[in-house]
Amino acid sequence: MKQSLIYLALTMVGAGAVVAGDRLLANQALAPIASTPMPAESVVSQVQAPAAVSAPSAAAAFASGGSNFIANAAERVGPAVVRIDSSRTVTRRVPEAFNDPFFRRFFGEEGMPPSSRIQQGIGSGVIIDASGLIITNAHVVDGADRVTVTLSDGRTFEGRVLGGDRVTDVAVIKIEGDRLPTATLGNSDLLRPGEWAIAIGNPLGLNSTVTAGIISATGRSSAQVGIPDQRASFIQTDAAINPGNSGGPLLNERGEVIGINTAIRANAQGLGFAIPINTAKRIADQLIATGRVDHPYLGVQMVNLTPELKQNINDDPNSPIRVQEDRGVLVVRVQNNSPAARAGVRAGDVITKVGQQPVTASEQVQQVVENSRIGSPLPVEVRRNGQTISLNITPEPLPNQARN
Repeated sequence: MKQSLIYLALTMVGAGAVVAGDRLLANQALAPIASTPMPAESVVSQVQAPAAVSAPSAAAAFASGGSNFIANAAERVGPAVVRIDSSRTVTRRVPEAFNDPFFRRFFGEEGMPPSSRIQQGIGSGVIIDASGLIITNAHVVDGADRVTVTLSDGRTFEGRVLGGDRVTDVAVIKIEGDRLPTATLGNSDLLRPGEWAIAIGNPLGLNSTVTAGIISATGRSSAQVGIPDQRASFIQTDAAINPGNSGGPLLNERGEVIGINTAIRANAQGLGFAIPINTAKRIADQLIATGRVDHPYLGVQMVNLTPELKQNINDDPNSPIRVQEDRGVLVVRVQNNSPAARAGVRAGDVITKVGQQPVTASEQVQQVVENSRIGSPLPVEVRRNGQTISLNITPEPLPNQARN
């Protein structure tokens, strides 16, 4: 019995020693962390770093002065954004056979195909002056017999189209009213990719829709956007733009109009385009003053020259031209009796300067020409057969440009 008690006592003493040892080691391991003071910066960074990606911090990025700047911009500009309903009569030619009395007796008047129909469209616009001046897209009111403008407060007005310019897709509508809200215009020349973009309009007939994103790019050419028959550089945004947004404003985070929404690409997702407001306002001023816009015209077809294109042209035995330059703007064709033809420009010339400005892309040439004055000589420098030739081209009004 004594021997058993001795064994039991030894066992209990050993267990107690193990427990005491574990506690001692634990205290020694914790002691440096507890006793060593941590710098305040480390404490803050360890505590706040996870919160930087949490929902409250992400929401704070949308706030300005403690409130949502998108909502503020929409509330400020929304009353100046209008819905535009247009209607036009589309005439369709009836086949001669249906004008024959025999067929009329056979089919009856009800069976005859209609010779005309009413086509309706919906777009957006923005009031830029309290006198009732509205900027929108030319394609929204193109050929319209009747234009109805509806404000966000429910007021409805008959609109009068002062003019439209299909080359830049800008039009101006006039309504008669009082206490009309207006939007503040910004400066689109100062835009940078990555800035906020807010679109307001009536997509798919859903009035006063607000979407937001960023400026994805600036200076997109009409060829890049996919509408080569227009002359404008475009703002690219990922703010949702759908049919019905056309003519509505694109805003910055301060609620200033920086563009007029105009185009979406059918094969693109999350891409929209807007006319810079500086361009839209310049065109609108001309439409208000004269009802028309004359665009300078040279009469050349151009393409950006690359070493690969140069090789393809020179390797083609049927090519009428030979190219020596590797870079520049290649003149592919010169229209007969055009300002360029009269100045001596030839197919195969490589344009290197326009108006004393070096150029390497056709978009640059187009922009310089657009900003030139009709009737004033425009100096152009070209490379031809290894030589530099200076020419003066006098721009003329773009022929056959459609006007409303």
